[in-house]
Amino acid sequence: MQNSYLNLLGLANRAGKCSTGESTIIKDIKSNKAKLVILAGDAGSRTRKRITDKCKSYDVPFEIAGDIDTLSHAIGKHKRVAVAILDAGFADKIKSLLG
Repeated sequence: MQNSYLNLLGLANRAGKCSTGESTIIKDIKSNKAKLVILAGDAGSRTRKRITDKCKSYDVPFEIAGDIDTLSHAIGKHKRVAVAILDAGFADKIKSLLG
């Protein structure tokens, strides 16, 4: 199961349906573009609190999955702590694979 969601995450990224970076993700949450946020389990406490609080405030689902290296490798970018999925189809499928 783990590889399935990571493969789908990579596919969503290549399709341009992901955003990364704390400030970009928070902007996407506020503008209701983010359909799901995936946060690395080993993210810093400040970053984790900031992103999860925004998700709760704006009613955006989030999942804590994998670690920084796993998420970074899945999307092909270096040191990514969180990924926002911007497409409802990808978000629903990833949620079903994680949950």
